[in-house]
Amino acid sequence: MDTSREKAWSVLTSHVKETVLLNHCRAVEVAMRAYAEKYQSDVAYWGAVGLLHDVDFEKYPEQHPTQAAMLLQPHGYSEAFIADVESHARDWPGERSQLQKTLYAVDELTGFIIACALVRPDKDLANVEVKSVLKKLKDKAFARAVNRETLWAGAEMMGVEMAEHIEFVRAALAKDYQ
Repeated sequence: MDTSREKAWSVLTSHVKETVLLNHCRAVEVAMRAYAEKYQSDVAYWGAVGLLHDVDFEKYPEQHPTQAAMLLQPHGYSEAFIADVESHARDWPGERSQLQKTLYAVDELTGFIIACALVRPDKDLANVEVKSVLKKLKDKAFARAVNRETLWAGAEMMGVEMAEHIEFVRAALAKDYQ
């Protein structure tokens, strides 16, 4: 199975046209690649899962992520890969693998951290401070579409402190997300 970035990007852009969603998928890819490196796992595989995690969202928002299989199978992605992609559903049944926990934990956090950067005068991810992100988490009016419970549950699921998780994802985004 080909998990190259080139293939994943080609598949994603054949199903997703909205720039905002493409950017979100890229941000999740960056965070997943960074965590894969940390956990000494397959960086290309984890990155492809992150990049394709919302492949069905634009066409099937009400059924997301259950339509990913229909879109990914024709491109040769395995059942295990598709399960990894679909595993970020809040109601995912059963135990999650480390990759699946990570995808769940970084999905909404990437967007939240980027939103924190965008309200800064310099809009620079490198200058976003953990304490600022934690403060914004308490402000329910800020990035109100982001489910705070999911953010906290994701860090807990991974077994990391929220501040450590925020800093890791922020650093990854500052380094590799443009």
